[in-house]
This record gives sequence, structure tokens and C-alpha cells, in this order.
Amino acid sequence: MARWSFWRRRSKKSADGTLELFREIFGYPESKSGQSVSFKTALQVATVLACARVLAEGVAQVPLKIFREDGRNRETAKDHALYWVLFRRPNPWQTSFQYRETMMMHLVLCGAHYSFINRVQGQIVELIPFEPGQVTVKRDALGERRYTVRINDTEQQFPQSSIWHINGPSWNGWMGLEPVMLAREAIGLSMAIEEQQAGFYERGTQMSGVYSVPNALTEEQYKKLRDWLEKEHAGSKNSGRPGIIDRGAKWIQTSMTGVDAQTLEQRKYQVEEMCRALRVMPIMVGHSDKAATYASAEQMFLAHVVHSLAPWYERIEQDIDVNLIGEQDSKDGVYAKFIEEGLLRGALKDTASFIDSLVNGGIMSPNEGRDKLDLNPDSDPASDKLRVPVNVAGKPSADKTTDPKE
Repeated sequence: MARWSFWRRRSKKSADGTLELFREIFGYPESKSGQSVSFKTALQVATVLACARVLAEGVAQVPLKIFREDGRNRETAKDHALYWVLFRRPNPWQTSFQYRETMMMHLVLCGAHYSFINRVQGQIVELIPFEPGQVTVKRDALGERRYTVRINDTEQQFPQSSIWHINGPSWNGWMGLEPVMLAREAIGLSMAIEEQQAGFYERGTQMSGVYSVPNALTEEQYKKLRDWLEKEHAGSKNSGRPGIIDRGAKWIQTSMTGVDAQTLEQRKYQVEEMCRALRVMPIMVGHSDKAATYASAEQMFLAHVVHSLAPWYERIEQDIDVNLIGEQDSKDGVYAKFIEEGLLRGALKDTASFIDSLVNGGIMSPNEGRDKLDLNPDSDPASDKLRVPVNVAGKPSADKTTDPKE
């Protein structure tokens, strides 16, 4: 079995290194706010973490199945080798949920995901994920991609057929754009505001200024005054505590308060900026307008499914069809599909109303509706037939025993 044997072979050390190694040594490019932004530092910003989680969990929580279509009939292809790999266990240490969650974290933050495709006798038995920073991609003159995977001090070369490479939005068509790098100014500004606010409370919210004394202080007097200020007024626990000084000293404030600097407004705006960059509705990360109502919130949740999750569903489905299922199986009607109805699992009333309208509207049979609820089919043959609404088809006419011409 070819599971991990390729890592046991002796590999040469990297000659030129990778982009990730370069960044580890020389650092990530600084934003204009002075903050070094990488996917690791970006995840420390609550809004970036929330956006990444809501997209990752939105893709991971929906069932992913392999179907086979034969003419007008469709059924789950449980006999296909890829079915259980994608539906439940892509590798020995991850469930399908965990694997897809990791995959989406890579795509949302780094713009690409890489997995080793472990084939045994031509069948895919495992998908082993790599960190994006461990993989270097090069393309030859014919457009064929080759991958160099670096783990610790070893390298291994892989052909395009051995790596499942999913891209996010791309400029050149074969490498995804890095969202964190493109949005580093918005993320960096948010990091700078948080750092400034943390220091603001660490030093005390109102004790930012100068003590003015009429006479020069000796070294000992200066030390005593400094120690007293640090003991009595530094830290958030001493916020707002009045200062008591003598010898004609005066307090001259030299910095703005949090209200003066409109810090709260800036932080709210940065939440919206990062949501724009990562294409997530602000309400999905707990940021909503006071004017939002239940009806408008419901439409925002729907917009999240249509405009945020649906493009990722389609992107991943097509990538599975092309790069994992293969051309021959695709021609035979095999394809991957996210079951978006899984998003309604917690809304029983909405699920029941939705299925009821489809069954009574003649769109699906009662047994198809039961299948959506993971119920066994009804034995009545009529449950496999569509219910055509009377107001659409009209009542069936009675049988006539006479010739209609008479």
C-alpha cells in the first residue's frame, strides 16, 4: 500500500526553499499600519476567525455524496470507491467534516488547498491534506503542474495526477489568489486598533498625559513619582481612579480618550471591511445593524447560502468531478453533489413546510420526501408517484361506455 512509503525514502534537502520558508525567515510584508499580516496573525483577529469558521463549517456540515445518473434516474453511488472517502472518512485521522473544514480554512485564508491522492490499484482510498505553506507549485511549458512538498528538512516531488489542488479565485488560472495578502491593509488596521486599545487599557484609560511640577525634581523624587504612578494608576483595574499629587503639580492631558478617537466606530467599520474581503454577510459573524428585523435577517441568511456558500459548493463539486472522479466515470453519469438541504436540519418547521409544498405540488413523490428526512420508504405503491395538483391537471373524467361521437 502506498500510504506513507514515499516519506520513508531518502529525500534531498531544499536547494532554493519555498515561499513559506522565506516568509518564516524574513517575515511577512507589513501593512501600512505597521502590522505583519499572515494567515496565522490574521486568525488572531476575531472577525477573520469568524469569517473563516462560518465558511468552513458551512461547507463541512452539508452532506457530500457521489451520485450516478442513468437517463432520468438518479441514485447514490455507494459502490463507487470515492463515495465513502468523501462522505465519511478521507483518511485514518479525519472525518469528512474535519477534512472539509481544514480544506476550507486553507482556501479562505491562503487561496489554495493541496491533498495527496493515495491510489491503490487505480482506486482512490485516501486524501491526505498538506499545509499550503508546505507545497510549491511550478508549471512547465506544456501547462503541466508539478508539486514539491516540503516537510521538515525533506522534499518530495509529485506529478499533477498525485495532488488534488483546489484553487480559490485566480488571476492566472492555475494559482489561487491569497485573500489574506490582498486584504492585509484592512486586517492590519484592525490589528493595530486592537493593539492600541490593549495598550490603552494596560496603561490606564485616563492617565495619559504629563505631570507638571514648578520646580526641578531630583533623581530620587522622580523615581518615587514614577513608581507611584505605575503602582496607583497603571492597568485597567485603576481606570478612572483619581490622582492625588502635591507640591503644586498639575496634570496636563496630552492624548485623546477612546471616545474622542472614535475607536468603537473604527472597529465596527473594520468588521465590515473584512467581511467584504472574505465575502461573508456581517450578520453571520454576529455584526448586525440595529435596524435589522427578523424578516430582513432571514433574507440575509438566505443571501449567505446563495452568495457565500453556493459558489464554494459549485467550485468543489466541479473539481471533484474533473480531478477525482475522472473522465470515464463522469461520462458514465457519476458526479459529486452537496446536499444543501442539510442546512435546514435544525429548522424542523421550515423543513416540513418545504417538503410538504414539494410533495403536494407534484415536484417530488412522498417517498422522495421521506428520503429527505432519512425515513424508510412507504410500502404503498402510490407513494412512489407524483401528486399532481387538481387545480393544475383538473379532475379525471369518468369512464364512458358509449361512443363519444354519439
